[in-house]
Amino acid sequence: MAFNFSVFKVRALSAIVFVLIMLAGLLFNNWSYFILFLVIQVGCLYEYQKLMRAIFPSYNQISKLHQWGVLVVGILMMTSLAPNDIVLPDAIKKILPASFEGIGLRWIGLKAMPVALVLMMVADVFARKADIKNVAISFFGFIYISISLSLFFAIRGMFLNSAMAMFFPNVELMVPILVIVTVWVNDTMAYIVGSLIGRTPISPISPKKTWEGTIAGVILSVVILSTVAGQYIPIATKYLYMITLVASIMGNLGDLFESKLKRLAGVKDSGSMMPGHGGFLDRFDSVLFAGPFVWLLLQFIF
Repeated sequence: MAFNFSVFKVRALSAIVFVLIMLAGLLFNNWSYFILFLVIQVGCLYEYQKLMRAIFPSYNQISKLHQWGVLVVGILMMTSLAPNDIVLPDAIKKILPASFEGIGLRWIGLKAMPVALVLMMVADVFARKADIKNVAISFFGFIYISISLSLFFAIRGMFLNSAMAMFFPNVELMVPILVIVTVWVNDTMAYIVGSLIGRTPISPISPKKTWEGTIAGVILSVVILSTVAGQYIPIATKYLYMITLVASIMGNLGDLFESKLKRLAGVKDSGSMMPGHGGFLDRFDSVLFAGPFVWLLLQFIF
C-alpha cells in the first residue's frame, strides 16, 4: 500500500482536533470525564445498531422502543457504573427533596436501568416482534461497548483511591490516557510503516493492514510510550511495558473485529464523524478491546 500524503494530512489534522477535544474531556473535571465516555458510548451504540441491521435483517424488525431503548439502557448502564464521586450538581439538588441529598449518578443508574431494560424487552412482546436473537444482539452491544468504556471509570478509580494519589497529582488520569494514546500511536505508526514497507497482508478481513506495519506499530508504541510514561507515571517500568503491550495487541484485535463487522455489513466506515477516520466505532474500536484487558491486567498487578 503506497503512502498517500494527502490522505495522511487529512487524517493528521482531524486527529489533532480530536485529540484536543479528548484531552479537554479527560482533564477538565470529573463530569467532563464521565460525559466524554458517555458521548462516545452513545455514538458507538448508534453505529453498532446500524451495522447489526445490515448484518442481521431480522434486527430491522425490532420496535422503535427497543431501538431507542438500547441507547437509553446504555446511558443508564454507564451511569450505574459511574464513579461514586460524581454527584448531582447543586442547581439540581435545590429543586429536589432533602432526601436526595448526596445521591450520585450511580444510584440513579442502578434504580432506573432495570426499569428501562424491562420496558425495552416488553415493547417487542407487545409489538409482536420479540426475537431472542435480536435481544442477544442488543445485549452483546452493551458488553462490547457500554461495559468496555465503563471500565475506564474503574481504571481511574483504582489510582484515585490509591496511596499514590496523595503524592502524585492527577495520577488517576495517567493510565487511562496512556491506554488511549497507545492505541492511537500504534494505529498511526502501523499506517505509516505499512504504507512505506508493508507487503504482507495481516488478514483478508482488513487487506490494507500488513504484518510489517502491525509489528512496527506495536514495537514503536510500546517502546516510545513506555519510556516517556516512565518519566511521569509512578509505576514500575516493567508494568508500563506490560500495559502498553496489552493495549497495543488488543487494540489491533479490536480493529480487526470491527473490520469484520463492517465487511459483513458491506460498508467501508461505520459512520462519518471524522474526515479520514470514519465514525465512532472506527475511531474507538481499538479502545473497546484495549480497555477491558488493561483493566484485567491491572487487577493482577495491583
